Parts: sequence; structure tokens; C-alpha cells
Amino acid sequence: MSQVSPEDFAQILESVREFIRTRVLPREREIADNDAIPDDIRQACKDMGLFGFAIPQEWGGLGLDLAQDVELAMELGYTSLAMRSMFGTNNGIAGQVLVNFGTDEQKSTWLESIASGETVASFALTEPGAGSNPAGLRTKAVRQENGDWVIDGSKCFITNAPTANLFVTFARTRAADADGPGIAVFLVPGDTPGISVADHDRKMGQEGSWTADVHFDGVRVPATALVGGSEDVGYRAAMVSLARGRVHISGLAVGAAQRALDESLRHAAVTTQGGTPIGDFQLVQAHLADMQTQLMAGRALARDAAAKWVSEEDRRIAPSVAKLFCTEMVGEVADKAVQIHGGSGYMREMPVERIYRDVRLLRLYEGTSEIQRLIIGGGLVKQAKKDAKQ
Repeated sequence: MSQVSPEDFAQILESVREFIRTRVLPREREIADNDAIPDDIRQACKDMGLFGFAIPQEWGGLGLDLAQDVELAMELGYTSLAMRSMFGTNNGIAGQVLVNFGTDEQKSTWLESIASGETVASFALTEPGAGSNPAGLRTKAVRQENGDWVIDGSKCFITNAPTANLFVTFARTRAADADGPGIAVFLVPGDTPGISVADHDRKMGQEGSWTADVHFDGVRVPATALVGGSEDVGYRAAMVSLARGRVHISGLAVGAAQRALDESLRHAAVTTQGGTPIGDFQLVQAHLADMQTQLMAGRALARDAAAKWVSEEDRRIAPSVAKLFCTEMVGEVADKAVQIHGGSGYMREMPVERIYRDVRLLRLYEGTSEIQRLIIGGGLVKQAKKDAKQ
């Protein structure tokens, strides 16, 4: 049950839509050229509650459920994806670890400042040898005699790491055994001695979204930093947060696809070839028809997966189905958008050029398309085997 009524949510959605289209769209080139989100836009996002839209109201957030979250993501995807990235981790993979698995003390210590944007949280899971599957984690946490933990290891591609005040850090406390996978998750303040953050990565797209390598060298944290007070919470916390995040990413992909289509329609309506608007050409119309069809299918699928999450009908296969389809879909739609724009679509000043680069990452993070296929296929076969035994 959402904490926000449909009427109140409609107002939130409308204000976010207006903010994006009047204040953020005109500054997309500035964000890309400077590889940074302007301070006034960051502050406006804080003022609108966007750093905590998915954090429960009792901890200072807006308290949107995932069905509402997806509608919001469709608006956020309409502009530079770096803006969403700025507060996405607070609401998503990092914040949800605390919401779902944190102790009352951990929640009261961190969630309000995460929801306000005062704390920027990073989700420190991915490693050079362990990407979409956390089972390969090599970062280690060793318990000391006084109950403290000492963490050693390296992480890569960590979103918001250069500005993070809190690293939600996954580490192995022992080898996997009959009791569980042996992966714990710790709340590590960004100023803890032994943490070093490399220069931010130079990426193909999503300029303004900063990712970086993070190294933990003898980083000592107290026993209270262990999320949920359990050594075996980590793997499940990662899986639940990632699955939820996949539905959000699906909505984001739909938003980006809508923008690519809108840009293409505007271009097709006013650009002429031999005196005829290119939108009158049947082959251009065929591209537009395919884009609209894929977009509508993706929107319906993202909404369906979100509804199934909220009702708890399916929190495993449906998120992966939506993520797989929608992120592959937006890649195809963005490609067609560049094609419709012709040579101009390859130029930096055109929004479709940025969209084409921005959306490529969606097929990689929070579980690659290949990982989604394994989750979907494996889940279906497992259920079929179970059904066959009955």
C-alpha cells in the first residue's frame, strides 16, 4: 500500500514533468559539456524531495511505491540520465538495503539524511572480478576481538563514489557454506580512514554521472555497521535491491525511448528532402511505427512488472523480463532515432546523439541482459520441474 494517494502523486508527477521540461532540458548540453550537474538543479531536486522519493515517509521521504516510482522514472528518463543518477542510488539500490534490511538504529541514523540529500549513498558491490553476480565477491571483512570489522578490497564503477558520504559496502566474511553465502553488507561512512576513491571514470555517455573505483585498505568499522546485525544479509539484500532497481530502470528506458521518438517526430515533421517533409516518406513512417510499437510494449511491461512487485505476485522473473525488454528496446529506438535524423543525428548538438550513448549503459548495469536471461530461463525451468513433481 502506497503512502501517497493517487491525487497527491498526480501533483508530484506533474511538478517533476514541468521541472524537467522547463528547467533541465534547456541545460542538457551544459551538463554534458561540463560533465557535472549544475548546483542549482541539484538543490532543486533536493527541494522537491527527489533524493528520497522511494524512502518511507516516516524517515523523511516521499514514500512512493514501485508502481509510482516507475511512473516517475518515465519522466526522469526523458532528460539526461545523469540527473536521475545523482539521486537514484539514495532511493534505489543503496537506500533500499537500509529500508528493507537495516536495524531500527541504522535506519534512524541514516535514512533521514539520505532522503534529504544531505547524505549521498553509494552501492559498493561491483568488483573487477564480480559484476552482475555477487557470488564472486573478493572484498573481505574480518571480525576483530573487540567486535569491530576490518574491510579490505576494491570496487569498480561505483556511482556517486567521488561525492559519497556513505558506502553501502558488500564484503565476504567467510566462504559460502551450508549456512549461507557468507556475504555481509556494511554501512561505511565516506570519511572512514583507509577508503580511497580514484578519479572519476571517463565514460561513453551519461556525462555528469560520476563513477569511480573505490579501495578499502584496512577500513575499520564498529559492529553496529553490519546491516541487520547479520553476516548473511548481504547476498539477499543485494538481490532484492537489484531486482527492485530493475523495474525502475525499465521505466527510465521507457522515458528515454519516448524522448527519442518525440525528437524524431519533430524532426520528421519539419525537415524536408527535395521539398517534401521526410515524415511523408513511408520508410520513415515505418521506423516511427516500429518505435511507437516498441515503446508502448515497454511501457505496458514496466507497469505490469511494477504492479506485480507491489502485490508481491512476482519479485524475481517479472523485474528481469521488464529490464531485459525495455533496455534492449530503448537501444533499438535510439538507433532508429539517429537514422531518421540522418547525418545530423550523429552531431553532438542533437539530443538523439546523447540519448544513443546514454542508453547503452542500461543494458549493462543492475544486471546485464545476459544475466536477466539466465534469471528468467532458470526461474521458468525451476518452476516447471516443481510443477512436474506435483
